[in-house]
Amino acid sequence: MMKVVQGDITTLEVDAIVNAANQVMLGGGGVDGAIHRAAGKELFDACLKVPEVRPGVRCPTGEARITPGFKLPAKFVIHTVGPVYRDGQHGEQEKLANCYRNSLALAAENGCRSVAFPCISTGVYGYPVEDAARIAVSEVSAFLTSHADMTIAFCCFSDYDRQVYEKLLKTGGWINV
Repeated sequence: MMKVVQGDITTLEVDAIVNAANQVMLGGGGVDGAIHRAAGKELFDACLKVPEVRPGVRCPTGEARITPGFKLPAKFVIHTVGPVYRDGQHGEQEKLANCYRNSLALAAENGCRSVAFPCISTGVYGYPVEDAARIAVSEVSAFLTSHADMTIAFCCFSDYDRQVYEKLLKTGGWINV
């Protein structure tokens, strides 16, 4: 089941929340900073223990890593790094789709039955909300065909983002990547 909620992802009582992280995974602005603040210093320490795949990179764009949720209501935090949007002609669509695919795979591997996603890459990374939402809903919809027992929430901070996601779920107007 897919649903849309508006609010603070750090307060949701789900098995896992997804963090729109940066490649170093040590906190940042936006949802990343909010998750790190709410989870406490233990999250920073856990992220620091994730091995770097190359200097300064613990989680490459499109991949995902999992840590405990610590002080969050969620048991896990799944960290994924969305693409910086340039013009849509540099693999951004596939990289964003991989964020959802890899995050959902980690959730399933760790027994999660409920997951909340923020609007990945739509903040400072500049991905157009409508395009990002179509990719998100498409990937989650495809995943749910083989994981019908899971509930996936799209947690939107702004009213506009919530309206975009609700319209997509109502009309089925998403794309397959």
